[in-house]
Amino acid sequence: MTTPVLPSINAFLNATAAVLLVWGYTLIRRKRVETHRKVMQTAFVVSCLFLVCYLVYHYQAGHVVFQKTGAIRTVYLSILTTHTILAAVVPVLAIITLRRGRAGRYEKHRQIARWTLPIWLYVSVTGVVVYVMLYHL
Repeated sequence: MTTPVLPSINAFLNATAAVLLVWGYTLIRRKRVETHRKVMQTAFVVSCLFLVCYLVYHYQAGHVVFQKTGAIRTVYLSILTTHTILAAVVPVLAIITLRRGRAGRYEKHRQIARWTLPIWLYVSVTGVVVYVMLYHL
């Protein structure tokens, strides 16, 4: 038995993470360090919730196949491939980045955050795109 609402919840969690990531970035650019820390930790929690919901859904539903053919299928598979590869590295990058920030190792934190933020943001946004293409096209 599958929970049909989980894909929508997953998209919502991905979109929420994306908004939090952009907000966190603007906060640190404005030197609002404490608020930045809280927002980025919240983005991490939201992404963890996404991962749990994603795994539960796919445990229940199995593999979901994109039904369209032609150019749109090529676009979908291209987005899905880059999304999947980068999604595999986001948890590691996010944990390292958060640990360095929490430990006050700000130079090391900034060095990895320059990679983590765009990759994490890309994965969050393309997660929503994959959802829309898979369930609403």
